[in-house]
Amino acid sequence: MTSLRNPRLPRRLLVSALSALALLSASSGPAAGVPTPGARAAAATFTDDFDGPAGSAVDGAKWQIETGDNVNNHERQYYTAGNSNAALDGQGHLVITARRENPNNYQCWYGTCEYTSARLNTSGRFTQTYGHVEARMKVPRGQGMWPAFWMLGDDIGQVGWPNSGEIDVMENVGFEPSTVHGTLHGPGYSGSGGIGAAYTLPGGQAFADDFHTFAVDWAPGSVTWSVDGNVFQRRTPADLGGNAWVFDKPFFLILNLAVGGYWPGDPDGSTSFPQQLVVDHVRVSTSDLRPPA
Repeated sequence: MTSLRNPRLPRRLLVSALSALALLSASSGPAAGVPTPGARAAAATFTDDFDGPAGSAVDGAKWQIETGDNVNNHERQYYTAGNSNAALDGQGHLVITARRENPNNYQCWYGTCEYTSARLNTSGRFTQTYGHVEARMKVPRGQGMWPAFWMLGDDIGQVGWPNSGEIDVMENVGFEPSTVHGTLHGPGYSGSGGIGAAYTLPGGQAFADDFHTFAVDWAPGSVTWSVDGNVFQRRTPADLGGNAWVFDKPFFLILNLAVGGYWPGDPDGSTSFPQQLVVDHVRVSTSDLRPPA
């Protein structure tokens, strides 16, 4: 297991011992103005449209696969290697599958593991400072499901969490089928004390019913969240109550589907398996905007 978070801070499990180089760091360009979600960016820096034969693993030049369990969040899954739980579908999607199974007698913090799933990150392969970061995805449904698209400061191996900073672009917990959350975590505002907001679809729609685009527009001193181009929050150092803003440095990307845990609660008799997080694309671009002077 490469990653654990303080058990008193039960939100996201973290990579804690990665010391990757910021291979593709990029900063904002010269134009002035306030960042606008969905604005056309200066240059694409990371794109994965997940094209490839059905059943094949993700591109190892872009993603690494994490393995193991997570006692700190009390999640129930074991993250497996290779394409066992993360594979292309041959139609331009990555499918991360959570199953109620244990084919290899995996051991978890609570004993013999009951579920498998997958978690991917770009540490050591891609990092960036500022820009537009988005994923178009269809989330799973059901009690205990916890899909997420998020970022961690690339210096986590040196400074630890939460000093590294964490930007949660999107998290969904199964008991809120119509709602997603965007959150910042850092020193003094981590775990359940993270700074964030929720976005709820109108008319009782569920995020599991269709694909949606989850994004942040990130600039020096600001992070702005949107769903399908609809902005629902913007955070700046003024929101942190005097705590340090730790988001002006390279971050790497993470995609995962957790099962159970403190926040979503465990699956119950209403939860069907397998469940899938289907990812149509992940795209990162540099911003051509700067914050106001």
